[in-house]
Amino acid sequence: MSRRRKRTRPHSNHERWLVSYADFVTLLFAFFVVLYASSQVDKRKVGKLSLAIQIAFQELGVFQASTTQIPLDNNEPMPFSTVQAIENVKHNTEVGRIASHPDDALAAASDDSDLSALQTQLQEALHKEIALHQVALHREADGLVISLREFGFFDSGSATIKPEALPALDRIASILAIRICQLRIEGHTDNIPIHTEQMASNWELSTARATELVRLLIVRQRFAPERLSAAGFAEYHPVASNLTVEGRAQNRRVDIVILGGWGSAEGEALPDGIRSGKPSPSQP
Repeated sequence: MSRRRKRTRPHSNHERWLVSYADFVTLLFAFFVVLYASSQVDKRKVGKLSLAIQIAFQELGVFQASTTQIPLDNNEPMPFSTVQAIENVKHNTEVGRIASHPDDALAAASDDSDLSALQTQLQEALHKEIALHQVALHREADGLVISLREFGFFDSGSATIKPEALPALDRIASILAIRICQLRIEGHTDNIPIHTEQMASNWELSTARATELVRLLIVRQRFAPERLSAAGFAEYHPVASNLTVEGRAQNRRVDIVILGGWGSAEGEALPDGIRSGKPSPSQP
């Protein structure tokens, strides 16, 4: 007679709940990761929205232009200050400046219009000298430049203005006298050295010609001395090559630089103006 085997109950695993718990913890971790990532995006959006609102109020004149600085640590979620600073750098703070000074653009446009009108007026008054290449007009970043060539206004190596050049200078002075623009008188030479009893070098010659023209404007044309300044640059600011006769003739010149400050000459203060890129002039 065969012996029946005794059935044993299967061993129950009491740790199966750890699998479900681990799955739950993983899902919970992923959920909080998603929430954290969403919070970063929201802060950036809030920052951009705040920037747009502030710019709008600045344009209306409610808020002053912001001077917010970029934080030292940009690893943190991007706050409004960082967004604002980045936008300011991106646009070169144009919005802040325009909001704080809305009249600057209009003033610049008005000055440019006045300068163009003045250039046209001078071209008409000096058409004869311009045709003879005794006078040249051109625009620079600092303003309008009237170049008086040596052969039309000075004898070689001399700082005395030719008598026949006085009518042209009178026409220039009559146009500039009714304006409040400041004038910078600059003397220039070519690179050929000079050494005479009167002029020891091109420095003396260029400076003497500039100050002689300033003296003429003050004494003959009654210009206010506060409007005028003089400087000599010798051969170091040529407008043409000194390797040719024609180029050297263009470099021997006295420039009347019209610096700015437009409008009527009646009772208005005169701004200080110095031509950029050159040393400060010596007052006569």
